Amino acid sequence: MTEATDRTATDIPTGTWIDRLAPALARPYLRLIRVDRPIGTWLLLFPCWWSVALATEGPPELRLMVLFALGAVIMRGAGCILNDIADRDFDTRVARTRARPIASGGISVPRAVLFMAILLLAGLWVLIQFNNFAIALGVVSLPLVALYPYAKRFTYWPQAVLGLTFNWGALLGWAAVRGGIDPAALALYAGGVFWTLGYDTIYAHQDKDDDALVGIKSTALKLGDLTRSWLFAFYGAALVLFALAGWLAHLAWPFFVALALAGLHLLWQAGRVNLADPTDCLAMFRSNRAVGWIVLSGIVAARVLAPA
Repeated sequence: MTEATDRTATDIPTGTWIDRLAPALARPYLRLIRVDRPIGTWLLLFPCWWSVALATEGPPELRLMVLFALGAVIMRGAGCILNDIADRDFDTRVARTRARPIASGGISVPRAVLFMAILLLAGLWVLIQFNNFAIALGVVSLPLVALYPYAKRFTYWPQAVLGLTFNWGALLGWAAVRGGIDPAALALYAGGVFWTLGYDTIYAHQDKDDDALVGIKSTALKLGDLTRSWLFAFYGAALVLFALAGWLAHLAWPFFVALALAGLHLLWQAGRVNLADPTDCLAMFRSNRAVGWIVLSGIVAARVLAPA
C-alpha cells in the first residue's frame, strides 16, 4: 500500500450522528445515501438555487427553493446508490471505498435497488410539482445520471460527465420559474460544468494511486503534474461564464462583488491545495460549499437590494 493510500480519508466516518441517533437497521442505508456527508447534496443543490434566484425578479420563491432542496437530497441519494452498485467490485479494491455498505456486504444489491426505486419515486413526486417544460427537462437528464457511474471506465474525463449531470439544475431552476430556457441559464450551466471540473478533479486526486492500479480513469490521472494549471483554467472559465450569466440576466453590482469574492476563494483553492495529500484534497473539495453560498448571496442581493 502506498503512502498516499495510507493517508486517504475513509468514506465511512465513525462517531457521527448516525452512530449516535439512528437505529442499527437504518445505519447502512443512511450511509449508503451519504446523509452524514452532505457536501455532494450541497454541490447538486446550489446550481438549482442559483438558477431560481437568477430567473426571479425579487426574492426567490420559497416553495421552489424547498422543492429543489428536497429533490437534491433525494436524487443525490439515488445517484449514490447507482454509483455504488456499478462500482461495487472496484470499491472493494480501493482503500477509501472498501467499507461502503454494498462493497462491504452490509446491503445486498437487490435491497439497494429497491431503496433506489423508492427514492426515484419520491424524486418523481418532486419533479411533477413543476411546470410541464421543467418536468420534461428533468426527464431528459436521466440518461446523464445513468451514464456517469460508468464514464470512468471509458474516458479520462468522467468529471466532465459529472459536471453535465450535477449542474442540470442550472437549467431546471430557470425552467421552473420561466417555463423555458434562456441564454443566461445556459451560461450558468456551462460555468457550473467548469466549476465541477475543478472541484471534482481535486476530489479525484484522493484515489489516483488506487485508480491507476484497478484501471479507473479520471482527470487526476490524465492531467497529472499539470493539474494545478488546469485548475486555474477550469475555475477561470467558470468565473467568466458566471459573470456572463449575471450580465445576461441584468444583475446589479452586488452579484459581481460576490463573484469576485468567490473567485478569490477558487484561486486560493487552486493555488493552495496539496494534491499529494488526500486529506487536504477532501478539505478543499468540501470548501466549495462556501463558493455556493457566496454566489447565491450575490444573486439574491442583486435582485433584492439593487434591482437592475
